[in-house]
Amino acid sequence: MSTGTDRTPTPEEVGERAARAVTEAARETEWTRPSFAKGLYLGHFDPDLIHPHPVPTPEERSAGDAFLARLEAYARTLDGRLIEREARIPDEYLQGLADLGTFGMKTPVEYGGLGLSLTYYGRALMLLSSVHPSLGAMFSAHQSVGVPEPVKVFGTEEQKREFLPRCAAGAVTAFLLTEPGVGSDPARLSSTAEPAEDGESYVLNGSKLWTTNGVVAELVVVMAKVPPHGDSPGGITAFVVESDSPGITVEHRNAFMGLHGLENGVTRFDHVRVPAANRLGREGQGLKIALTTLNTGRLAIPAICAGSGKWSLKIAREWSAARIQWGRPIGRHEAVGKKVAFIAATTFALEAVFELSAALAEAGLKDVRIEAALAKLWASEMGFKVADELVQIRGGRGFETADSLAARGERAVPAEQQLRDMRINRIFEGSTEIMHLLIAREAVDTHLAAAGDLASPDADLAAKARAAVGASGFYAGWLPKLFAGQGLNPRSYAEFGPLAGHLRFVERSSRKLARSTFAGMARWQAGLEHRQVFLGRIVDIGAELFAMAACCSRAELIRKQDPARGASARELADAFCRQSRERVRQLFDDLWHNTDAADQRLAGKVLDGDFTWLESGIIDASEGTGPWIAEPATGPSPYRNQRRSYR
Repeated sequence: MSTGTDRTPTPEEVGERAARAVTEAARETEWTRPSFAKGLYLGHFDPDLIHPHPVPTPEERSAGDAFLARLEAYARTLDGRLIEREARIPDEYLQGLADLGTFGMKTPVEYGGLGLSLTYYGRALMLLSSVHPSLGAMFSAHQSVGVPEPVKVFGTEEQKREFLPRCAAGAVTAFLLTEPGVGSDPARLSSTAEPAEDGESYVLNGSKLWTTNGVVAELVVVMAKVPPHGDSPGGITAFVVESDSPGITVEHRNAFMGLHGLENGVTRFDHVRVPAANRLGREGQGLKIALTTLNTGRLAIPAICAGSGKWSLKIAREWSAARIQWGRPIGRHEAVGKKVAFIAATTFALEAVFELSAALAEAGLKDVRIEAALAKLWASEMGFKVADELVQIRGGRGFETADSLAARGERAVPAEQQLRDMRINRIFEGSTEIMHLLIAREAVDTHLAAAGDLASPDADLAAKARAAVGASGFYAGWLPKLFAGQGLNPRSYAEFGPLAGHLRFVERSSRKLARSTFAGMARWQAGLEHRQVFLGRIVDIGAELFAMAACCSRAELIRKQDPARGASARELADAFCRQSRERVRQLFDDLWHNTDAADQRLAGKVLDGDFTWLESGIIDASEGTGPWIAEPATGPSPYRNQRRSYR
């Protein structure tokens, strides 16, 4: 008898399953430490995991503050408009930053670095990005995902002593994973690393795209597939490669909508010999190394977004008070004042989310893989909205470049540049859509473990029936806990004063979120993984709840550390939570009242060409200029090497 699962899978389904299997194998599956954010998705709000807010030690604070003072003094001598105009960070700027130790901010002191905490590293990125975001992007790519981080975490002692001092002294590094046909699907990786006959090296071939820092890098981490050989199954593997090795060509320096100083390119490898001693970890461990590196590496983007928010708030405040329309400063008109309030409240939240996530990661006592991912996702989305609202507040001047404003005698405010520069953060290090899926996978991990074959698209009816029996035990104990909690007690969380009501909302919403997730599991079972918009809303609700909790914790920290600012911190936290609650309510409503199914049907018809008539009346100048995706390049490069070094 047919069970409905014995049909032959389509090639697309086989490819999808293979891709999922590669990523799943690289996931960190153990949860040995508590996770505040994971608890939110399971209906368990535990403020004790984030409050009292972790703080740097006196030693960390002393070292961090001293470095930031030196960095700020130097940063004030740099010209961000020059970087924007020339689309390049001057070599002397990079040398000056190297002399300050900026390339080794996170590197341990014993390996030549400054040994700063994640918190102070992020604050440094805020500062640098306010000069020009390309500076923040360069140092983030170098230290968050470039050679220093994976070598520090996965390298041997010999590798640490060989590479980390060089990186800290100013050797720019990059991380090379993406290829023309490979974005978020590493199963399609085409770059190869063949074991050489001498047994002491690998031969690397392939092409890498969007190699941030790759144009000026001295060292790069390269992900390539090692074929099965001997007793080794091979697999995606990480290598540290010298950028001046024979056979490496930087073929092109890419130009973008924003981040005009970004040294991002296309790099080809043609029979590049890499010593086996430069392999990081085991063969086949490369993707795990990449994902683990990103767990905390993603926190650079929330820091940069918080810095952008601070700058936007300053400009919005000053401009909205100076610009007079209809007899009043524009900020006193409700339409503009609401935007100013949004920028102020959201900036407080952006900083709170970064500071809390960084402090939790630095302490090492909590599992922060979901917190870091949520911070990146939420900050990149909200940071861009803040930048967009600033352009709207500035009006025509927001659309005008800083150089044009200066040329006609007005203050050179690069609001339009910030909007362009901030846009990439919704794509960098995992697009919003990919982050939704990644976080959703971690958030429902407990459900998948409990459901077993109920959540498997390949299981037959008998297997699903057995899984249902096993799952009933878990849900019988879990579900009843989702209908009552401290959020119903009007005296709970009293230590947070006037913010206690918001935490009660977070607690109630956490339980509602868990119930909603269970309802989705029950309704769609194995099909839930294809309900990507539903899962995205689930993730976004958790992100807002996390941001609210972070704001309340930070406000109380500020109140205790600096009572003079305590009242205003609480006011900002309260304003943010009120705004966030409205977004949460809308997201909950959209879970079950939406046009998702109709939109998906319409999208299918669009792709089938049913509405091509609607495209008439325009000219597409891109037609005939090249393929949508270039074929991976192989063999010797015909291009002049674009690689350069600043030192």
